[in-house]
Amino acid sequence: MNARHVVGIVMRSAAFGCMLSAATTAMGEAAPAALPASLIEKASALIDADGAHLTTLFKDLHRHPEIAFTETRTAAIVSKQLKSLGFTVTQGIGKTGVVGVLANGPGPTVWFRADMDANAVRETTGLPYAASAKQRLADGSEIDVMHACGHDAHVTWLLGLARAMVAMNGDWSGTLVVYAQPAEEVGLGAQAMVADGLWQRGFPKPDYAFGTHAAPLPVGMVLSSPGVRMAGVDQLDITFHGVGGHGSTPQMTIDPVVMAAQAVLAYQTIISRNMDPQTPAVLSVGSIEAGRDNNVIPQTAVLKLNLRWFTPDVRELMLERIDEIGNGVALAAGVASDAMPTRLMKGNSGPLVNDKALVARVNPSFAALLGQDKVIDQFPAVMGSEDFQEAFASLGTPYAFMLIGVAPPELVAKARASGQQFPYSNHNPDFFVDLAAIPIGAKINTVAVLSVLTNRS
Repeated sequence: MNARHVVGIVMRSAAFGCMLSAATTAMGEAAPAALPASLIEKASALIDADGAHLTTLFKDLHRHPEIAFTETRTAAIVSKQLKSLGFTVTQGIGKTGVVGVLANGPGPTVWFRADMDANAVRETTGLPYAASAKQRLADGSEIDVMHACGHDAHVTWLLGLARAMVAMNGDWSGTLVVYAQPAEEVGLGAQAMVADGLWQRGFPKPDYAFGTHAAPLPVGMVLSSPGVRMAGVDQLDITFHGVGGHGSTPQMTIDPVVMAAQAVLAYQTIISRNMDPQTPAVLSVGSIEAGRDNNVIPQTAVLKLNLRWFTPDVRELMLERIDEIGNGVALAAGVASDAMPTRLMKGNSGPLVNDKALVARVNPSFAALLGQDKVIDQFPAVMGSEDFQEAFASLGTPYAFMLIGVAPPELVAKARASGQQFPYSNHNPDFFVDLAAIPIGAKINTVAVLSVLTNRS
């Protein structure tokens, strides 16, 4: 998930969000009640007492990042801790996914997700627990890797939630399912777990689902807003097929590099000339792969594309125009009709849409935990994407996905004073989670779950 675009929007809309909450109440709509203060204080105290354990766990996870579908060490830690707490644990779902079930009497079933994978980024934070070792891939190559998006914090927050809920088992009733998901960064992890029989394995179906994500906002702030929050996304490769040859005789070739270059420029007209100017959409070319040697015109060239959209018709229009442009470029270059460009769809997630009633139910308790000024309940949707919701797409489960601030407030203030919207961004080699955010994230997770599992009768 890319939280970069969220920060400036939130900073500008924070006051509006809080005022809107007050206005809604003033207009006579009954606002859901917060959890009892004593319950919030109890959860907060338990997590504070567990702070040293959670911080040690977080540092260890940060020091040992693992990229998509290779999160074996992280999954083993999650499994071991959940088993020690009395959860019934199933491992290896979608290759490395972990599901833990804790039944605690009658009541709703709540699922809570943490994603586990890291990024192929070389860390430059200088933290004493920074990731430094390269990760060896299956083909023998090595890459730099770090938790540049906060998934190490997500796992820690999830285990903090699990520990608190076990300690408070007399204060709630229902079933808690916590699960660690692989491969969010490539948009394939949730669907991999579903394809591996997530809903055919006998797990209790969710009545509600939650997820949280780190964002470079001030520690102590949470974004929890209803409706469309994030865009749908597609990852796709377009391969241009040419005729290779010697660089000195281009007339004897059909150059796929030239075709790819022409397509990159033509793709930019899809948004500017085929979309309604008021319709949000993004088309980015993240990589061009072609050839190896200076004097060889290659056989193929591959463009790696990323699409962002909010409605299926916009997605279909982009895909249709990508195909038309590719075929047009290839025909103009003299490519035979049976060698037109090929499209490989590698990953897809729909828009993330928070349930209005569920958000309204948890926000009062967030305000009681953090303070009303720290809960942002209205901000525009962003073009960043998630795959969290794909796990529940076939079930229609009401869900809420929140963003949690992990940046030191003084760094955020300094950035704002210098005209910047944020001190650093997700996926940046300098991204880091302030240790003060570790217990706070666990508290936010716990309060969210208690909001729907506590018997208030």
